Amino acid sequence: MAADTKEPARRPPAAKKSTPPDQTNAEQFYYSKQMQSKTHMMVHLTNGEQLEGVIEWYDRDCLKLNRIGAPNLLLFKHCIKYMHKVEPD
Repeated sequence: MAADTKEPARRPPAAKKSTPPDQTNAEQFYYSKQMQSKTHMMVHLTNGEQLEGVIEWYDRDCLKLNRIGAPNLLLFKHCIKYMHKVEPD
């Protein structure tokens, strides 16, 4: 037996990764930014309809879209497919 033989170095066990938070507040940040700047948004619904307006208010389940020349709407979030900023003309 040789005294110089060493066992291979072992890595310490990896620490468990913490679970991600339930809420990142990214949605809150995005809506707040769009409401403060009164950004015109195009909202695409799951049924294919497109609505343009400014987000005035939101909560966990819905948002209020103010429109020019058309009635303001309260939209359920589960009906929204996606939304984006309207490019200025």
